[in-house]
Amino acid sequence: MAISFVDIQDSLQNFNINELNDLNQVGSWPMVVKVIIWFVVFVGVIALGYILHVTNLQAELAKQQKQELTMREDYRFKFERAVNLDLHKAQKLKMQAEFEAILQQLPTHTEIPGLIEDINKAGLSNNLAFSSIDLQPEIKHEFYIEKPIKISVTGSYHDLGSFVSSVASLSRIVTLHDFSIVPTTVGGRRGKVDTKVGGLLKMNIVAKTYRYNDERG
Repeated sequence: MAISFVDIQDSLQNFNINELNDLNQVGSWPMVVKVIIWFVVFVGVIALGYILHVTNLQAELAKQQKQELTMREDYRFKFERAVNLDLHKAQKLKMQAEFEAILQQLPTHTEIPGLIEDINKAGLSNNLAFSSIDLQPEIKHEFYIEKPIKISVTGSYHDLGSFVSSVASLSRIVTLHDFSIVPTTVGGRRGKVDTKVGGLLKMNIVAKTYRYNDERG
């Protein structure tokens, strides 16, 4: 049976909206009201589902966009490495050659006496008197072994400076650490010495030499 627009209008006018609060009276609601209610519910469900779906799509889109940026950066990095591969190989060969050259400067264990002799010659050539040259226990690192040598010498301020320069200029790698300089004893007692006029000083210093750690596994 067809329902005219006038019937729909009369049903809505005669319907008490307060009846919507009583769900027990749903059966007595006019058909038009039921259709409107169900349509509103249907549209609400569709809208809620759409919003949730769009939200999930937006989250997935953001994830994919972030992944795309990461992949672009990774591609750019790999592309640059591929383009500069020959350059990197050349740099690697150069670094290996430099490393080998440095290793050749590191004395072997049997060359330590020769190094001490060179230090002694550097001291004598600079008019220094040695009180002691003491080898210290080796200190092992990952790629190299450090060999400290404690040195105690006496001489003038300028001669001590020349000695330090001579030791630092040896063909072997030698570094100097922990030095201290004090006036020497004059007449059996400690006196004040004016270093500007050539007074004697005693210097204690640690020279460290290195050799390749070929004992690592």
